[in-house]
Amino acid sequence: MQEKILIMDFGSQYTQLIARRLRELNVYCEIYPYNSFPQIDGSVYGVIMSGSPCSVNDAVFLNFDVDSIRKKIPVLGICYGAQLLTHLQNGKVQASKNREYGRANLVSIDASDELMNGIVAGSQVWMSHGDTITSLPHEFKTVAATHSIPVAAFKIEGEKTWGIQFHPEVTHSADGVTLLRNFAINICKCPANWTPASFVENTVKELKEKLNGDKVVLALSGGVDSSVAALLLHRAAGENLYCVFVDHGLLRKNEFNEVMNAYREMGLNVTGVNASEKFFSDLTDISDPETKRKIIGRNFVEVFDDEARRLNDIKWLAQGTIYPDVIESVSVNGPSATIKSHHNVGGLPAKMNLKLVEPLRLLFKDEVRRVGRELGLKHLILNRHPFPGPGLAIRILGEISKEKVELLQEADDIFTRNLQEAGLYHTIWQSGVILLPVKSVGVMGDERTYEYTAALRAVHSTDGMTADWVHLPYEFLAKVSNEIINNVRGINRVVYDVSSKPPATIEWE
Repeated sequence: MQEKILIMDFGSQYTQLIARRLRELNVYCEIYPYNSFPQIDGSVYGVIMSGSPCSVNDAVFLNFDVDSIRKKIPVLGICYGAQLLTHLQNGKVQASKNREYGRANLVSIDASDELMNGIVAGSQVWMSHGDTITSLPHEFKTVAATHSIPVAAFKIEGEKTWGIQFHPEVTHSADGVTLLRNFAINICKCPANWTPASFVENTVKELKEKLNGDKVVLALSGGVDSSVAALLLHRAAGENLYCVFVDHGLLRKNEFNEVMNAYREMGLNVTGVNASEKFFSDLTDISDPETKRKIIGRNFVEVFDDEARRLNDIKWLAQGTIYPDVIESVSVNGPSATIKSHHNVGGLPAKMNLKLVEPLRLLFKDEVRRVGRELGLKHLILNRHPFPGPGLAIRILGEISKEKVELLQEADDIFTRNLQEAGLYHTIWQSGVILLPVKSVGVMGDERTYEYTAALRAVHSTDGMTADWVHLPYEFLAKVSNEIINNVRGINRVVYDVSSKPPATIEWE
């Protein structure tokens, strides 16, 4: 049984960051909504209560029976979690005169306190709250303060329970990792044994027991998630794993053949299916982005289903679901409306009467890559930029045709190759080219042209939730623009997208 810290989610935008910081310390943790929190067992070494956009002064506030865990295991309340601890013990939490948001500095610290060990006065912290604790219950002791907040951190005397009104999980809190290490490792004594190697060893063992020699089918996309899932399952099931890689005709240039060869070199039992004609036929005259996604998702299910039915005695369907997807689907406010319709192979388990296995459902994206590296995943797949499930369909604005896909594949290939040759590719989270439904006049030699416009996109990000556009050198952009215009007949103008997310999105559709 994996030793862990549990994170109680009250809806904070930073809850996933708490988990990420603990995982970076090699401490395993899991996130649960406050209203469906599990029973504490011997594997749980401590609990962290997250922040929230809500207030304990609301008529109906987000409540939890904190007494059911206090004194049994260490507890750390962050922001709303700290205010809830205070409110339930008849302390005072009041609306701040001025909303406390942004950088602050700890001006006094109780150096003898376990949680504050190694943190000195002046340490920068990040505040994000509209309420503040103005009066502590008598058994609560202040252990840190800022200029404007007399209770930046407290400890409940006689027990291992703390509350802080800043966010140690964000990078703006200079000693935030130190504080989380103090809590999870030094106070909770949770073993820091969560590594890619240990994950692989434990997961393969669990998969062998779960599958028990049964056959498994997995849809491969050519991306990191499904590929890492395939390697884990291959170690557990061997030739009983059957992989299906569907080519919908909307992949990058030469991608299908390159990825198929990589899969075969890794020893995977994989079948490639060229279904591009079906996809192109059903996408004819379709320009609405969500309709495109639904058509591609439906066709993918149908093609995959047809291939899977050719196999005999399949008992399990495997998917490359990762932890953010799991968290999203059981969030405090219910399933998020931002989950896109192409996301996973929805509906297949019921339709095919298969049991579901998701070997990556406890990993964040960066952890998937670390596990992939541990498993020896080919560099071609491991270090590639994220690519949308519907492929180039949502990078072609408006109607789709084979000719447009070929134009975009060529332009995208030129952009990617230049990024790699300039040593820029691996410094960027995601890049790509968008084909716009806009034609403009150009001059090629002595001839006028009337051709498409291509937009280059490159962003920095850590998880895709927010992103900043990359300041690529002008000389580099000029070189890429000239090469695309000179070599891709049909494109005579290249522009660069300088929008960040939010308010824009990474993809254009």
